[in-house]
Amino acid sequence: MLKIKNLYKTFNINTEYKANIFDDFNLTIEKNTCTSIVGANGCGKSTLLNLISGNLMADNGSIIINNHDITKLPEEKRSLFIGRVYQNPSMGVSPSLTILENLSLANKKGENFSLKKLIQKKNMDKYIEMLLDLDLGLENKLNTQVKFLSGGQRQSLSLIMATMKLPDILLLDEHTAALDPKTSHVVMQKTQDLLEKHNITTIMVSHHMGDAIKYSQRLIMLDKGEIVLDKASINVTETELLEIYRSKFEERIA
Repeated sequence: MLKIKNLYKTFNINTEYKANIFDDFNLTIEKNTCTSIVGANGCGKSTLLNLISGNLMADNGSIIINNHDITKLPEEKRSLFIGRVYQNPSMGVSPSLTILENLSLANKKGENFSLKKLIQKKNMDKYIEMLLDLDLGLENKLNTQVKFLSGGQRQSLSLIMATMKLPDILLLDEHTAALDPKTSHVVMQKTQDLLEKHNITTIMVSHHMGDAIKYSQRLIMLDKGEIVLDKASINVTETELLEIYRSKFEERIA
């Protein structure tokens, strides 16, 4: 379970560009659920993920995962129990390393290890089984550098790496936005398969309203750092979301 209590975050303090993104923000995410977060650019979606992951530090408030207060922990320590897949297909992998080396690094997350002992034969069957589940033929390319993979293959590999150690929270930061529609659909299916298999608590930021509804149990819309919609995804329609977007836009230009 994730609990965010009385969260505050302000940028450009003491300047004319001061911006309050979150002002006494509260949110609880239930365990073993997938929650989609949508909203216009600048509403606070990615900022929220950055605050949870530790890429940004909160000005005030608390962030608690499974009764463990992580508010003041640096990003590298939070990464031991938080997985993240980014919009850029190359950010969750090491492009110059092979598929096997990337998987081996992910498997050593949080451990002390020597590069000479990075690849261990005892783990090969596990890696191959994971890749077989993707059904993308990557099990036959273990010694291929990741930079030669397609964007969809890299994102699928990133998903495996981010979930290999079964994190308490998985953050999906518009992880299909850089992909073409066909590849995006494939990656979303792989995402759903992984989440259902491991019951990982997930927060998914998405600009694709159809995916946000289809692949989550709960949908939250943010506007200027505030929750303006919070419903079970099954009870939300794309039409409703568009109407809220339109009304918020009209408020800004009025």
